[in-house]
Amino acid sequence: MNFKAIITAGGNSGRFGKNKLLEKIHSKEVIRYTVDAFLQLSEISEVIICANTLIIENLKTIFKGQGKITITEGGKTRQESVFNGLKACGNCDYILIHDGARPMITPEIIRKAIIMVQDKKALTVAAKTIDTIKQADENLKIIKTIDRSSLYNTQTPQAFAYNLIKKAHEQLAGKDFTDDAGMLEFLGYDVYILEGDYKNIKITTPNDIDFVESYL
Repeated sequence: MNFKAIITAGGNSGRFGKNKLLEKIHSKEVIRYTVDAFLQLSEISEVIICANTLIIENLKTIFKGQGKITITEGGKTRQESVFNGLKACGNCDYILIHDGARPMITPEIIRKAIIMVQDKKALTVAAKTIDTIKQADENLKIIKTIDRSSLYNTQTPQAFAYNLIKKAHEQLAGKDFTDDAGMLEFLGYDVYILEGDYKNIKITTPNDIDFVESYL
């Protein structure tokens, strides 16, 4: 079976203030931690980085001489970036899609996703919700407390049979879905959860760098 990975790196890090993927933690860029986790697995034949055009040259320098990596232009939205990646990777059996700003992902979780997707065809890594969730109206008055026993916080990677997710992107081109699992859910396909790790956060603010640094 041929497995490939798409790493989304097309954002502009507006809430961070500068491109967070190029931030260094212990002298190593965030994007490097992310990509290296996938490169540790022999099952991954190629990693496609869908990048903001402003950092493509930086990425070429960071990954110079590194095999199995393709850098391609991202899109205006996450959905468009992933679609560019799907078209760039050519034919494969299964694809894993991961946020470039999640450097805490482990090879162990990636391997579990590789095993599970061959059976389920569509999955997302997610962590059980541990906070109490309140629903509020437009005036911020609490309407109700939601039962959290069946709630999960979505993470990445998400993993799919390649032809399945590519068909979904073709059918829903031009929309603005924020994750690929949601596209399949919208089209009526079954998507499953692989329990993840609470440390697998997405770096959004400078404070997140401190959290990640403490673990790495």
